[in-house]
Amino acid sequence: AGALFDVVTKNNTMDAAHAGLQEFAALVANSAELQQVFASPAVPLAKKRAVAETLATQGNLPVEVQRLISALADRDRLSFIADVAKAFDARVMDAKHVLDAHVTTAVALTPDRTQALADALGKAVGGTVRITASVDPAIVGGVVARVGSTVYDGSVTRQLERLKSQLINSQSK
Repeated sequence: AGALFDVVTKNNTMDAAHAGLQEFAALVANSAELQQVFASPAVPLAKKRAVAETLATQGNLPVEVQRLISALADRDRLSFIADVAKAFDARVMDAKHVLDAHVTTAVALTPDRTQALADALGKAVGGTVRITASVDPAIVGGVVARVGSTVYDGSVTRQLERLKSQLINSQSK
């Protein structure tokens, strides 16, 4: 993943390589047969390479991605394509200053609200934010967002906890 990143950065083909590698990794992830072929020691290396190269060529993947796939095939490491794609994605997102955020809400967010929340979090952290959302009715309302190691807790549950703590502290004085 690191070598591919270095090459596509020099060639200014990062976006195409990123899309191509993600496409190939998704193809493998969605095919139990391909996963089995790439992981099986019983399948000869030449056959694995032929299958991988055929898929890469038919998918019109960028040359750099095709070379990576060939290199993985030569070393019998095609079963690690998902890990390589994930590592490459992390490098690309870091280079573009894109951060992942896990957001929990009491109810599902609409696409418009998700985008507005991504924009607001992006302003707060000084970058672009990709959101992975989940629903947890236990937070009652509001939003809990985790961006990297920072948690922004704007849930109603947390606000009630703060209010309770303030009331207890004011009564004990």
